[in-house]
Amino acid sequence: MIDGKPVRLEMRRGLTDRRGAVHAGAFIRERLIAFDAALARDPEEFARIFVHEIFHFAWLRLGNSTRWSYEALLRRELRGRANGELGWSAEWRKRALTSGDARHRSRRWREYACESFCDTAAWMFSGVARHPEFTLDRPFRAARRAWFDASGVSQRISI
Repeated sequence: MIDGKPVRLEMRRGLTDRRGAVHAGAFIRERLIAFDAALARDPEEFARIFVHEIFHFAWLRLGNSTRWSYEALLRRELRGRANGELGWSAEWRKRALTSGDARHRSRRWREYACESFCDTAAWMFSGVARHPEFTLDRPFRAARRAWFDASGVSQRISI
């Protein structure tokens, strides 16, 4: 279940951010998600991206203790040498992490944690069973699913 005020959806052509072309972007303060118009031709990819973007709103409302708990899960994955991720937005950020990022909770680490959370939600809730970006090792996928269930995020989110 999702609780919260409405979020407006827009389709835009040629959507970009500071790094280049993107599928979508969440504008939290404006309660808006903008999607690249090309996604309209691919319902599965739209579903995956839609869930990812909605969970940006949820991440903000989780509260520190829940976010820190998810970060602890990610630290365990790094210590366990987890390969892959559940979406490109988390994958490229994970690859860019330095040895001190997690320990110091750098901006790079916090952005990775958020994107990992949103990509994991998209993997779990979008209805897309397989995707080339779902590369995280299976044992770590199971641990993420267990975290979502134990934290209550699988049952109810506030956006």
